[in-house]
Amino acid sequence: MIKVLIVDDSAVIRSVLSEILSSVNDITVVGGASDPYEAREMIKKLKPDVVTLDIEMPKMDGITFLKNLMRLHPLPVIMISTLTERGAAITLQALSLGAVDYVEKPDFSEGLINQANDIVAKVRMAAGANVARSFVSDSVPVASCDIARYSAKDCNLIAIGASTGGVEAIQYIVNRMPENCPPIVVVQHIPPQFSASYACRLDKESLPHVQEASNNLEIKSGNVYIAPGDMHLTVGKNGSKLVCILNKSDKVSGHRPSVDVLFSSIAKLPQMKCIATLLTGMGEDGAHGLLELKNKGYHTIAQNKESSIVWGMPGSAVAMKAHCEELPLSRIPARLLQN
Repeated sequence: MIKVLIVDDSAVIRSVLSEILSSVNDITVVGGASDPYEAREMIKKLKPDVVTLDIEMPKMDGITFLKNLMRLHPLPVIMISTLTERGAAITLQALSLGAVDYVEKPDFSEGLINQANDIVAKVRMAAGANVARSFVSDSVPVASCDIARYSAKDCNLIAIGASTGGVEAIQYIVNRMPENCPPIVVVQHIPPQFSASYACRLDKESLPHVQEASNNLEIKSGNVYIAPGDMHLTVGKNGSKLVCILNKSDKVSGHRPSVDVLFSSIAKLPQMKCIATLLTGMGEDGAHGLLELKNKGYHTIAQNKESSIVWGMPGSAVAMKAHCEELPLSRIPARLLQN
């Protein structure tokens, strides 16, 4: 039985979430807290498996509470967030701090009822998330090579795919890339309201230039290209140059953007020097594309189970032997530069 604590200053939201989660046999709501101080005491007493957490609350905001919680008592947390421009930025901050996922907070409580199946699925996923792992990564030194001494090599492309837990994992990798790194293309399952803010956030804290990909944008060294939400990102050629190609074709593996779409587009291009990694995420998106890349002779990396928040996507890749290596997150940045 999955025990859930609901933290929200709105009694109506607490009631609706409780009704949704209590409607299934494998989830029980053990309590509801109206502010973080009450939640702190409830966590000690009730020992929930998952916490749903509102961002804007009295006495202490959700981000501050999340920081304290993850430092002192890591638990799977699902943020309840409004997806306004400000809300998206704060939610991204929460995901980078280790929140497992988020649920959009609608203007009216009836909107939550319409998301009932999604909310239940996210709570079930969160209950199995490896959150304790995510807060040791920054203290783990990058292994295998001295990135500070990296000099640009003839590497055409680095490709990265991720989903649940990927906001933090991609941030970890990009923050450890040198200014002259090979060009990096990224698909992170993310809604349209998040992708531009995510690219901007990464750009401010990283040496390479990070931007949201746009159609026909040339792919250059020292740059990271993030797939826009609700758009597939593929890699094409314009003469001798690599370019970003966007499209809004059907979802693949249940997603748009899809990691499979990105990886498959690279596999279809003339042979070049490329390395790809599939990071933490729920489901199997990217596994088939990674296998295509491996079969074409490219080096492929799957994040290992111990360092993944959710070992779904990389686990699927490992199961079908789509990987050349299975590595912890702490070793992936350096390995991407050794290709």
